[in-house]
Amino acid sequence: MAQTALEGITVLEFASYVSGPYAGMMLADLGAEVIKIETPKGGDPFRGWGAADYSATFGSVNRNKKSVILDLKTDAGREAAQTLAATADVLIENFRVGTMDRLGLGFDALSAANPKLIYCSVTAFGLTGPYASRPGYDTVGQAMGGLLSVLTDLEAPKPMGVSLSDHLTGIMAAYGILGAICARERTGRGQRVETSLLSSTLAFLGENAARYFEEGDVPKRKTRTQTAAVFAFVAGDEKPFVIHLSSPPKFWQGLCRVVGREAWIDDPRFMTKADRRKNYDALETMLGEIFKTQPRQYWLDSLLAADVPSAPIYALDEALADPQVQHLGMIKEVPHPKVGSVKLIGGGVFLSDTPTDIKTPAPLHGQHTDEILARIGKTQSGAAE
Repeated sequence: MAQTALEGITVLEFASYVSGPYAGMMLADLGAEVIKIETPKGGDPFRGWGAADYSATFGSVNRNKKSVILDLKTDAGREAAQTLAATADVLIENFRVGTMDRLGLGFDALSAANPKLIYCSVTAFGLTGPYASRPGYDTVGQAMGGLLSVLTDLEAPKPMGVSLSDHLTGIMAAYGILGAICARERTGRGQRVETSLLSSTLAFLGENAARYFEEGDVPKRKTRTQTAAVFAFVAGDEKPFVIHLSSPPKFWQGLCRVVGREAWIDDPRFMTKADRRKNYDALETMLGEIFKTQPRQYWLDSLLAADVPSAPIYALDEALADPQVQHLGMIKEVPHPKVGSVKLIGGGVFLSDTPTDIKTPAPLHGQHTDEILARIGKTQSGAAE
């Protein structure tokens, strides 16, 4: 079998819910051994967000990991965690600020014993500052980072149907860890990696921020739709779809021909991108009426023939059934010891020489405790109560 990118890297994960576990899962997909430390009573709370034998919510961010039960409220549990950290390459934690220090598992203590340790802290607002001690979850990060303001209409705001800030923060954490691993190859030293819901969300809004710095206008949801000339419509059969005209004039010209309005190409209201941006609302209204006259597939076929970027707005089941998704092999099925098998979405990157893989589903609670503790000469009874 081909060697994986992170083969030989050991990661300790003291994290629950989404952001920290998602970072750990990304490293596990790349071949790292990720050891998830869980509490004796129930473990990661996401385990309870589903069926008793398998929580899909937990499973979506914890595949390819090993679960070890340690009671960090006991001396034995903390000692076992410290011993594991002494030989680990990476540690990920997303406790409230100060918790790991109080447990004797903070960066200063563990890096003193293991200078090569890469220690990643995932917080809500940062390790320091006026909000450092506040609790924070995904929607709080979306709201305070400005992301929600460009995703919803502020006059009638709606929360999002996906934990964007949580997942973005997990990606940022994995990105920082990989950078630190590369740096350690040169220096021989580990370091602290820090990210937060707030900083990751703001970083993701770099394009919007750059435009605000340049123009002084606070972006809203509609700002980008007008700037990038993107539209969403409902066709005559009540099925939704999108069009993205972007910059090349040929896309605009192709759209005009598809809808039978070639005269718009030379219409002073729409001749330039700036003109179309200024008259976006009028154009949107007129196109909306035209698109109601035929079913969605008619318009998509016509737009594709004219090389105009467009797509159906899929519900998730439709996206999963799409032939291109099937071709990419994004849906993975792996055996599970209690429910037979589970389906998961694979990672979004493909490495030709060191491929990613989903070898195991999310572990059962404490499934690998004896295996991992045996490495350090301890037993489950001696490490946890």
